[in-house]
Amino acid sequence: MYRRATSGGFIVLTTFLIVVVMALFTWVIYGMARQVYTLTDTMVEMNQSFKAMVVDMDRISMNMESITGNMGEMTVAMQTMTGTLGTMTDTMATMDGAIGVMSGDIRSMNQGVTSLAGSVHGMNAAMNRMTMDVGRMGQAFSNPMAFMFPF
Repeated sequence: MYRRATSGGFIVLTTFLIVVVMALFTWVIYGMARQVYTLTDTMVEMNQSFKAMVVDMDRISMNMESITGNMGEMTVAMQTMTGTLGTMTDTMATMDGAIGVMSGDIRSMNQGVTSLAGSVHGMNAAMNRMTMDVGRMGQAFSNPMAFMFPF
């Protein structure tokens, strides 16, 4: 047994096997290093894309502020229109009393116009909520950590 362990052939074979195992290990480590390099390159590109996205989100946020101001003006205009429609409803009621034959048609039209005013007002409120949600979305994309951790 001692002669076999110290013979030249056994030592050469053992050394060769150690070199083969080390070569395989080196090859695996090299492959892993290439994957890490690819991952790092992808992360750098993703960071640059995020930088561009933040700039775009800032622009969107500024545009949302402008839209919110316009929606406020539209709300005032819709309220004025609702008041005008209320006045028109009163005028239609007066006209309904004056024209007895057409009373049913005018009353029906009056209810339709009032319903329309309510629907337009509801639409304006929904647009206002949508604008607020898009503004929140812009805030969330431009500062995602504040969205997840609002301390």
